[in-house]
Amino acid sequence: MGVGPWVGDLPSGDHWDPELLTGGDRRNVEDRYRYWRLEAIVADLDTRRHPVHVAVENWGHDFNIGSVIRTANAFNVAAFHIVGRRRWNRRGAMVTDRYQHEVHHPTVADLVAWAAGAGGAEGTEDGGRGIPLIGIDNLPGSRPLETHELPRACVLVFGQEGPGLTEEVRASCEVILHITQFGSTRSINAGAAAAIAMHAWVRQHADLG
Repeated sequence: MGVGPWVGDLPSGDHWDPELLTGGDRRNVEDRYRYWRLEAIVADLDTRRHPVHVAVENWGHDFNIGSVIRTANAFNVAAFHIVGRRRWNRRGAMVTDRYQHEVHHPTVADLVAWAAGAGGAEGTEDGGRGIPLIGIDNLPGSRPLETHELPRACVLVFGQEGPGLTEEVRASCEVILHITQFGSTRSINAGAAAAIAMHAWVRQHADLG
């Protein structure tokens, strides 16, 4: 995977990484970012990040968190939020977290307070009134994701594999949405569910042009 050293005269520009130009670029990045400095890639992504955030509860060092963060990179969300005091398992992210904005919240209350004061930031258009938390879990009383109109600026909140969203998060969400299933399994893998939910937001709000 990747490309070897640059062939021909080296290009000029602050976004180029001299070491990658001479040694090759084997990172998992799109072709247009080949040989770019990491900071330059982040700066370019910042010009077109989506106003949707992703938050994940981290109480048990769940491996699936990395998969959620990698998908958040693919959809270029405004930021990903880790809720909990423990270090999160980065293996599944495959270094994609380096290209994103990471926010830590030791408690659910901290996440709630952040969202309440986040209006008008990072692409939101609500004039400073905060952005809603949207829980994703197949719980009694939840509504189908497929028919729900997601807010343009919001935080999609995911629980851990198995227990799902905690009671404190459920009480703090504007709505809990589930992914409609048709088979025998009780739940979808947390990483897969996060990808479906983020894609649902993209279908409603992203500029596909």
